Amino acid sequence: MNNLDVCLTPDLLHLHTVDNTIVVVADVFRATSCMVTAFAYGVGSIIPVATVDECRDLQQRGYLAAAERNARTVEGFDLDNSPFSYMDERLQGADIAMTTTNGTLAITKSRAAVKVLVGSFLNLEAVARYLRTQPYDVLVLCAGWKGRVNLEDTLFAGALADRLRDEYALNEDGALMAHRLYVDGKDNLINYLANASHIRRLQRLGIQKDIAYCLQHDLYDVVPVLRGSALVRMDV
Repeated sequence: MNNLDVCLTPDLLHLHTVDNTIVVVADVFRATSCMVTAFAYGVGSIIPVATVDECRDLQQRGYLAAAERNARTVEGFDLDNSPFSYMDERLQGADIAMTTTNGTLAITKSRAAVKVLVGSFLNLEAVARYLRTQPYDVLVLCAGWKGRVNLEDTLFAGALADRLRDEYALNEDGALMAHRLYVDGKDNLINYLANASHIRRLQRLGIQKDIAYCLQHDLYDVVPVLRGSALVRMDV
């Protein structure tokens, strides 16, 4: 039986091996939820980059560009970090450059893996269904917040572990902890997360609807996968 492990923040990634491993990156509030939504609504590709300067360079080369720092849109860019911004028919087929505080950095740090997938509660079962067909270990990389652990991404890791517990061994404490947290909170994630730091950060910006949306399970049968430098849609 292959293993499923959890890396609680990208700053701990060097302690994990990504050889013979599929990495699932989760930034629930809100980058990976945006990405899954974008592909569900027909976006062609997303190029995740670590820095604002890289994103601006791609914008100048003709890409639509989305940039977020500290949960706010960076001035001068086309799109923000709300999934509702990607429910726009004008974006169908578009190629988008994206940088966020945590999520895109986590993706760029994972390139050495066998595959890099984008996970969220919105496509939880689609990710699990795909992984059930794969012969590799799995590492869930929680994007966290500026190198620190956050609760929502850890809960996603636990949810994925819960879906895959019959197919993957949970041998490491990170996976066991994430799974137990999810089992404790799954019946009402909004209440369970009520005092979480990023929830408070987003609530100050008045975007409670984004929080509720991002915690919905299994809305889309879409799995974004990194191919080269771009994320593309993989239907499962």
